[in-house]
Amino acid sequence: MAHTSSTAAEPRRADRFVVTTALTAAAVLAALIALETAPFLVALFFVGGVLGIGLYHGAFGFTGGWRRFVVHGRGSALRAQLALLALATVLIVPVLVFAADAGLSGALAPVGVSLLVGAFLFGFGMQLGGGCGSGTLFTVGAGNIRMMLTLVFFVVGSVLGTLHLPWWLDRPGFDPVNLAGGLGAGGAIALTLALCAGLAWWVTRIERRRHGDVERRLLAGPEGGVFSSLFKGPWPLIWAVVVLAVGNLAVLLLAGHPWGITFAFGLWGAKLLQAVGVDMGQFEFWSWDYPAMALADSVLVNVTSVTNFGLLVGAMLAAGLAGRFNRASQGRIPPRSLLAAAIGGLAMGYGARLAFGCNIGAMFSGIASASLHGWIWFAAAWVGSLIAIRLRPRFSLSND
Repeated sequence: MAHTSSTAAEPRRADRFVVTTALTAAAVLAALIALETAPFLVALFFVGGVLGIGLYHGAFGFTGGWRRFVVHGRGSALRAQLALLALATVLIVPVLVFAADAGLSGALAPVGVSLLVGAFLFGFGMQLGGGCGSGTLFTVGAGNIRMMLTLVFFVVGSVLGTLHLPWWLDRPGFDPVNLAGGLGAGGAIALTLALCAGLAWWVTRIERRRHGDVERRLLAGPEGGVFSSLFKGPWPLIWAVVVLAVGNLAVLLLAGHPWGITFAFGLWGAKLLQAVGVDMGQFEFWSWDYPAMALADSVLVNVTSVTNFGLLVGAMLAAGLAGRFNRASQGRIPPRSLLAAAIGGLAMGYGARLAFGCNIGAMFSGIASASLHGWIWFAAAWVGSLIAIRLRPRFSLSND
């Protein structure tokens, strides 16, 4: 979770061209969405924009935070992620339990071979690709060329995953486990908070053993003035935690289900293939009710796509305000790094489809919905990530 774009000490002026472009894109997209469908999707688009700003200014990428803890033993990013899971659970579980008649549904998914293999592949891929589901989007929005390649192969892998998912679902597994169903809202929240606290204690213990002290970035105040930091960044981690947790709740209330990212990638790829004459309806996944409906409709009425578009524009606006758009992509990119981006994107796309989502849709939203599969996703992805971290130097990727 190290800042990739907004932590340098020297002040920078806002990039007026990028800011103007982002605001224009936001206005045009919002208008097109309003013409296509109900007003709630316009609101969802702007929620996505706020999420993109929070991800960028908070540099809230799961990939770097995991790697920093494994390689350097520093756990501030992991503690922030655990705080995010805890806060989102407190906000979302009561809504799902006590407003069940409102048509809201949590991010619940089955547990089985498909989940284990998919999450492992995703964890592996995000360390080679250089970003998770949300991390890929917000760095692309900020103009990172290498991450654009990761996104392209993310889409390719997602489409391949849709073609194979029915086979994987026939492998051993069992139905979704809703912890709130057996423990009630209070019990599910208490269990999640205990698990988050226990993991935070473990992370802190390891960090203190290795360094003799503990980073205290989560509750640190802004580096500059509050107003300047709000618009230009960087944000204290606690700001990003609150924005992302409340943003996920907003997505739930607007869309009827929590925040997700990667279904849209498979949809975009399938639509491209369909546009060049491939009959996607011949594949089982795309004959299922929701995928078939999404494939037939405009992407401007697809909840996940609309949120992703907002996230991209929000990240672009944040990078422009910070005066750092495209900074991460300057200079020659080693061929091995590009190869890693392609491999990582493929692994993440394929893995996310098998595992019912990425670090956002499966882990963040899954755990916040009191779904057992979210925790299992976390564990399997962590194992895949450990292996890929050790492979990164072979692809000219630094672990610093």
